[in-house]
Order: sequence, then C-alpha cells, then structure tokens
Amino acid sequence: MADGQHLSGKYEPDHTAVRVALWRALHAQADAPPHVLNDEIGLKLADPGQNWRERGDMTMPGISGVRASIVARARFIEDLVAERADAGVAQYVILGAGLDTFAQRRPELGSRLRVFEIDQPGTQAWKRQRLTELGYDIPSWLTLVPVDFEAGDSWTERLTAAGFDPQKPTVIASTGVSMYLTHEANTATLHQVAALAPGSVFATTFLPPLDMLDPDERQVQEFSMRNAAASGTPFISLYSPDEMRQAALEAGFTKAEHISPDDLAARYFANRPDGLRPPRAEQFLVAEV
Repeated sequence: MADGQHLSGKYEPDHTAVRVALWRALHAQADAPPHVLNDEIGLKLADPGQNWRERGDMTMPGISGVRASIVARARFIEDLVAERADAGVAQYVILGAGLDTFAQRRPELGSRLRVFEIDQPGTQAWKRQRLTELGYDIPSWLTLVPVDFEAGDSWTERLTAAGFDPQKPTVIASTGVSMYLTHEANTATLHQVAALAPGSVFATTFLPPLDMLDPDERQVQEFSMRNAAASGTPFISLYSPDEMRQAALEAGFTKAEHISPDDLAARYFANRPDGLRPPRAEQFLVAEV
C-alpha cells in the first residue's frame, strides 16, 4: 500500500508529518512568547480533533525540547531562504515537505521564488485537498511534485519535469528525513544536490549516535526511536557531525558547515525565562555547491 493511502482509495497524511505539524502549532500555544515560529495553519491542515494536546506524542517526556527543535529547524531554514533570496537565489525545494506551510505563511517571501514541494503522492494529494477545503489556492509560484520513492521514482527527474531549472542556484531543504534513509540513499542525495548549479545550498538535519548524547537526551532519542520503529519507520542512519561533513565534501560540495543545537539555541532561544531550548540531538548540515 502506497504512503498515505487507505485501501479504500482515500488519502491521509503521513503520521510523522502530522506529528511535526502539531508540535509546531503547540509551540505557539504552550510556550511563552517570543515564539520562534507561529504555525496555526499546520494545525488547521492536520485537523486532529479537540483533544489533540493530550495525545501521547504531545505529552511524552522531554517534549518541550522536541518542540523547540522542530520550530528552530523550520525557522532556520526560512531565515536561510530569505538570506539566499536576497543574494539572488530564485528556487526553493522542500524534500519531504509533509505538512510544511511556508507557502501559506510566508507568501511575501515565497512569491519571490519558484517553490517546489516534494513528497509521496498520497500525502500530497491529501494536502492539496485540505488546502482547497481551507480556502488556500495553490499560487503560480508553488508546485507540488509527487514522487513515489517506494516505486523507485527519481526525485530529480520529477522535479525537472515539473519546471525546476537545474542551471539556477537553489536552496534545497531536507529536515527530519536522513535518519529514515539508508547511508546509500543519503549519499545519493548528497551527490544529486552537489551536481546542481554553483551557488546552490543544501540544508539538512541529521541525528548523532546515541553515545554522543547526554543521558537525558539519549532517553528522549531512544523514546523517539522506539516510536518510529513501532510506526514502521525505524531510524536507520545516524551520523556524527564530522561524518556528515565529510560525506558532503566527498559528494562534491565546496563547503560544508555543521550547525549545532547550541548554535540554534544562541540564535533563537537566548535569555528566555522559561529555559526553553532544543536538546543536543538533531544537528544541521549546510553545504554549498
């Protein structure tokens, strides 16, 4: 059965995509201002019912740190897109877009670019329907690109067929994906992005091995790993920052920078009275072509 599809032929979103959307929304509802990101649209898209805040994945141990990590990575990507758009980049590709709402929340920035969202056909069909139900048109600068990864579709071929110009500098973002892929698949993605036009940049998250984490953070990650495995999407690939940087350089990027959770905490969570900050788990790689 394809991702996001019932046997009846009806579509539903990927469970991980819904979880991330709810965590983004919960930040604005449960955490004190200033908010790193406000994403009520994702909550409307997910439409989880009245008692969604009592769900186990909204109340699990260490959840405030997980929320912080989720909103920090979204904000970091959007700040990077704004910075590169000012420098002349004209395309933005979201790999594994899920219920990302950049196009709906940031039309003033998105309309300066060609934005492409890539995801499995089922999740995208459901999202397109929900956007229509909520009154959101698909603007001319946004293209939804369904890619059936399970069937062996090439995302680069599907992307180009949808109007992407590989000769133009691009920001490509892939968050919360690398841990679900094999090392071979992650390496292939690095090589594919490194072959894009000079001036392109790839921002991706990755998780470090458990032995690199503090005991409390290890407990949270082990909990996440158990949940992922129980959902049929186990964590497969974990990387140290040095391993990820080296993989990017070997793939052909000219520059590869590690952005740590501490970097994100300093940028987005400084001087908060509630002490909210992302745990030292999910890491960023920003690699330039």
